[in-house]
Amino acid sequence: MNQGITKKPGTKLSFSKMIVRMALVLSILAVIAIALIVLTASTANSLMSIPKKQMANIPSNILPSYSATSFTSADDQTILSGWFFKTEDPISTIIVVHDTQSNRLPFNVEMVDLIDDFLAMHFNVFLFDMRNSGESSGAICGYGYLEWQDVLGAIKHVKKISVTTDVILYGIGSGCSASLLAIDKLPPSMDTEVLEGYNQKIVDLGFDASYISGIILDSPAKNSDDYIRPFVFKKSKFAFVTQYFVPYAIRISAGESNNVNLATEISRLQIPVCIIYGGRDTFVGAEKIGQIVEERKRLNPNTTMAKMFSGAGYVESYLIDPNGYRSTLSDFLTSYFK
Repeated sequence: MNQGITKKPGTKLSFSKMIVRMALVLSILAVIAIALIVLTASTANSLMSIPKKQMANIPSNILPSYSATSFTSADDQTILSGWFFKTEDPISTIIVVHDTQSNRLPFNVEMVDLIDDFLAMHFNVFLFDMRNSGESSGAICGYGYLEWQDVLGAIKHVKKISVTTDVILYGIGSGCSASLLAIDKLPPSMDTEVLEGYNQKIVDLGFDASYISGIILDSPAKNSDDYIRPFVFKKSKFAFVTQYFVPYAIRISAGESNNVNLATEISRLQIPVCIIYGGRDTFVGAEKIGQIVEERKRLNPNTTMAKMFSGAGYVESYLIDPNGYRSTLSDFLTSYFK
């Protein structure tokens, strides 16, 4: 007696239904993925294409004497505009690196008092508009991921027009990220063997990381993407998801692949570092900045100065307490640079 395999009724139909259901699920997932990609690209494009912030009208007789100048970013494509303030017997040159949606006068007319302070302490001052701000060219911004090239271009230009043998970077907001990325891109020395691993454009700058003798950081973030995420929440109703993808899209557009741990970069710098932040900063997070300060002081206690302004938010410390802010910068500069 032959015993065959008995097929259960409906087996073929059940398998067909399973295929249909899987196809439906995959189709839904594909639609969600496409929608996410479109939303991410749209938000990233919107955030990178913000309009320039023009400079406030400040009477020329209020500003100290300066030389208007223009130069090229390290990308050799973007023309940047700036002001050079010169003092007698300068110790160094302070280069101010402004925040996104700002310009060479990050504190508007109140910036004049800081310039006067720096000049009185015998520091040259260089103010410039990064790409897509003020009077500089460029149609997009990168929240530090493009602007580090502007910082290197500014250093190269200052090296040419100033008699000082080094510079001090003064980053404000995302200008901290641009400054730290710029330092990270530079070789530690100009030794031939060291330079072999660097892009020719970086080598052609003619200086290494040692040319930066100090750095001031107003509202530094823990990670470079942290300057983008708050804007994502303002722009997108789906920011709870896109906050993780939009920064990546902006990085890729800028030619950068990694979200940089700025806290690590700050902690290992072998130069004097001054950190200023607001106790009510909810943009990049006052608590996170406090952690950066603690780690920096733990590793480099003798070259670290920090000040938290309790009533200030993101990059508001100078406007909340101008005298305290100016005093902090004065103490830092007179303590570490002579």
